[in-house]
Amino acid sequence: ALRPDVIAVVAYGKILPQRVLDIPKLGCINIHTSILPALRGSAPAQWAILNGLDETGVTAMYLSAGMDEGDIIEIRKTPIEPLENSTALLARLAAIGAPLLSDTLHAIEAGTATRTPQDPSKATLAPMLSKELSPIDWTRSAREIDCQVRGLIPWPCAATSVDGKSVKVYETLSGEMTADAPGTMHAVKRGLSVACGDGRSLIITQLQAEGGKRMAAADYLRGHPLKTNG
Repeated sequence: ALRPDVIAVVAYGKILPQRVLDIPKLGCINIHTSILPALRGSAPAQWAILNGLDETGVTAMYLSAGMDEGDIIEIRKTPIEPLENSTALLARLAAIGAPLLSDTLHAIEAGTATRTPQDPSKATLAPMLSKELSPIDWTRSAREIDCQVRGLIPWPCAATSVDGKSVKVYETLSGEMTADAPGTMHAVKRGLSVACGDGRSLIITQLQAEGGKRMAAADYLRGHPLKTNG
C-alpha cells in the first residue's frame, strides 16, 4: 500500500517473493557481504574466513527471484586481516556497507546506478552455519584449523577435546614446527599447543569449557593440568 520507490534489504534471511519484488518502481536492492557471485548465501563473511580467502567485500545488487543472483550495482573490496575473526570482519563490512547503501540509493535516485549481470559459472555458496562445523580435525593444516576457529566466532565456535572434556576454541596463534602426531597437546607459556597435520602446531590461547566461561587457555590449564597428550 505504501508503494515505495525502492526497497532495501540488508542481512534479511529470506528470499523476497515476486509480488514484493514487483512493488517498487525502481527495484529492490540488497547489501551483501561478499564479492558476488562468490559466496552467495546466509553466511558469506564467515565462509570467506573458513575458506581461507585473503580478500572479501560488500556488493550492492538488485534483488531477483534467485538467492543473491541479481545484477550487481557496485562492489567495494577489503583485505581480510590475518588474525581477524568473523565478528570483527562483519563489523568492518557493516562500516563499508552503510555508506555503500546510501551511495547506491542516491545513484538510483539520480538514474546513474549501473547493472552488471553476474557470471553464474563463478558462483560459490555460503550456506547457513551449523554445529556440524565445530569439531576440529587436527589432521588438517594449521592454517585450515586457524581459519575454522576464526570463521566460527561467535557461533557455533570450533571445538575440541582436552583430557576428555569438550572445549570451545576462541583464539589460536601460530606455533612452531613439530614432529608430534596430529592432536598431541602440550601446555606452553601462552596456552595449549596442539600438533596439526602439516607438521606445524597451533597454540590455543582462548577457550571455554562446558559450563564454564571464556578464559585464557593458560589460566584454564593452571586449574586443569594436562593428564595426557593427544
